[in-house]
Amino acid sequence: MSLQLCFYVLAVWDVAYLCPFYGNMRGEIAITNYRLLFYSPERENSCILDVPLGVIARVEKVGGSTSRGENSYGIEITCKDMRNLRFAHKQEGHSRRIMFDTIMKFAFPLSNGLQFFAMENKQKFAEDGWKVYDPEAEFKRLVQGIENPPWKLSLLNANYDVCDTYPALLGVPRDCTDDDMRRVASFRSRGRIPAKGGGYETDEGYPFVGFHFLDIQNIHVMRESLRKLKELVYPAMPDSRWLSGLEATHWLEHIKTVLFGAVRIAEKIHVERTSVLVHCSDGWDRTAQLTSLAMLLLDPVYRTLKGFECLIEREWVSAGHKFQQRIGHGDKNYADSERSPIFLQFIDCVWQVTRQFPTAFEFNEHFLIAVLDHLYSCQFGTFLGNCERSRTLERIQEQTPSLWSLVNSRRHEFVSPLFDRRNTRVLFPVPSMRHLQLWLGYYIRWNPGVPGTVRKNSYCGRKDAVLSTCSLECD
Repeated sequence: MSLQLCFYVLAVWDVAYLCPFYGNMRGEIAITNYRLLFYSPERENSCILDVPLGVIARVEKVGGSTSRGENSYGIEITCKDMRNLRFAHKQEGHSRRIMFDTIMKFAFPLSNGLQFFAMENKQKFAEDGWKVYDPEAEFKRLVQGIENPPWKLSLLNANYDVCDTYPALLGVPRDCTDDDMRRVASFRSRGRIPAKGGGYETDEGYPFVGFHFLDIQNIHVMRESLRKLKELVYPAMPDSRWLSGLEATHWLEHIKTVLFGAVRIAEKIHVERTSVLVHCSDGWDRTAQLTSLAMLLLDPVYRTLKGFECLIEREWVSAGHKFQQRIGHGDKNYADSERSPIFLQFIDCVWQVTRQFPTAFEFNEHFLIAVLDHLYSCQFGTFLGNCERSRTLERIQEQTPSLWSLVNSRRHEFVSPLFDRRNTRVLFPVPSMRHLQLWLGYYIRWNPGVPGTVRKNSYCGRKDAVLSTCSLECD
C-alpha cells in the first residue's frame, strides 16, 4: 500500500516504549503526516507500533524536570482503538517537547488549521468506492416488483434547505406533496422528517399505533461504558476480576438492548406485517443503529460485502450520523461531550449476528475490524464530516479516496469462506446475555497473549523494510 504525499516530519532516537506485554524496550520513533512508527533493535528492528495519527485521542506529557526514575519522564498517548501508549524520553535534548508538538499538530489538523490526511491521499484503486451507493438505484431495487409503489423520490431537499442534515434525495409517500413535506419539516427537530425532536406523541393522537420504549441509553452513558471497557481490556485485568469487571462496564448489556430492538423491528415487519416508525432524540444515533440492524436482518442484500457498504452509506453517512463529532476527527478536545461509540456499537452488534449465522454473511471479521480502523484513521474520506451537505461543500468525494475503493479492490481479504449465497432467509438472532460475547478479536487484539485475535498492521517487519516503504510513499 502506497500512501502518496505521506512524508516524514520527525525522527526521534533513543526512546523507550513502555510495553505492557513485553516490558520496556528502547528504539526509534518515526512520525509522518499520517502515522507514528516505533521499531526496536532489541526485537530485530521490527516495527513494534504502527499508529495512524487519526487514531490518537489525547497526548499528555508525563513527569517534569524534577522527575526521578529511568522512565518517569515522557509522553502518554490515548488511542481510540483501545490502546494506551507510553514513551519515556531522556530529559536532555528536548526530544519530548518536539515529539509532543509534532503529534499535536498532525494528529489534530482541525485544531491547527490543517486538512485531513485523506485530502492528501492520492491512492488509486481498481474500483471507485464512491459509486457503491446510488440512492436512485437503491430506491428502485427496494420497490422492484411492487405494482404502483406507495413511495417516490423527492428532490425537495436538493439544496439542503429543508433539512441540512438529510440527503438531497428523499424517499417520501407517493401522495405527499412538497407543501405537505415543508409543513411537516417545520415542526420536526432540525427538519428531520419524520424523526421527532424530543419526547413522544400522545396515545390519544395515535389510537392505531403501539408504542414500545427500548430503553437504549444516551450517548453519554455509552461513552462512559466504553471508557470502563477500555480500562478492562488494555492491557488486561487479572482473571480473578475479569467477569466482574466486564459486568461493571455494562457494555454487553447495551449491545443486547440495541440488538433486541432491531430484532423486535424485524419481527414486526416480517411476522406481523406492520409498519414501524423508529425515532430517538434527533434521529442520527439510536435510530441509525436500529434501522440499519433491522435492514441487515430482513434483507440478504445487505449481508453481502457491497450491500453492507451500501447500508452504511445509506443509513449512517447519508442520513446524517455525526461522525465528525461522535469520533472527534482531528479535534484535540478530548473531553468533548459529543463523542460517543454509537457506530462501534453497531459494528459490534453486526459481529454478534455473524457469530450466530456464520453462513449468512459474505464478509468476515477482518472486514469489520478494517471498517473500525478506518473509522478513526482519516486515511479515507468515507467517515469525514457530519452530514451529506458538509461533505458536498468540502468536496470530499472529489478530493479523497473512499474506504470501499480499498475493500472492493482487495475483496479476497474480506470475504468469508463460510458464506452461502442461498441463505436468504430473515435472521432472528437471540439477543440474550448468554448468547452474546465480548468481541475479543477487536477489543483485545493488541494483547499478544490472547489466542485467536486479529492483529494486522499495514507495516510489520524489519526497520529497513519500514524505511524503504515510507521512502516510496514520499515519491
